[in-house]
Amino acid sequence: MMIEMQLAQITMEDLSTVQTILLKEKGGERGFPIVIGIFEAWAIKRIVEKEPFARPLTHDLLTNVIDAMGGRLTKIAVTALRNSTYHASLYIERDGQEVEVDARPSDAIALAMKAEAPIFVSEQVFEELSKDQGAAPES
Repeated sequence: MMIEMQLAQITMEDLSTVQTILLKEKGGERGFPIVIGIFEAWAIKRIVEKEPFARPLTHDLLTNVIDAMGGRLTKIAVTALRNSTYHASLYIERDGQEVEVDARPSDAIALAMKAEAPIFVSEQVFEELSKDQGAAPES
């Protein structure tokens, strides 16, 4: 089962190489942080705040490639938590077929924000988190 989430917060600390994003359940109480790199946090923040950039960055490029090939990012999902590492997938529709592409959660979330696509999390991730209370999994 997949639960729809929203990006609730981006925490950027100037003196740290790792940053945090917080996903929260839409219409619910559950949520969890994902530790990401500073460049990924900066990219997500830039997308959320709709800051223009003179040339396409990596997430802009991938969005442009998907569009140019006639595809559409329909959703992303954080699908697993294994060995303290989150795993995610992009779901791209093209010509009536959906393709699933493996991705880092930070990249998937950046693309979802860019494409205004929904973010989902597998119930299995919440089950793993409840077993692993106190751990700080990474993207």
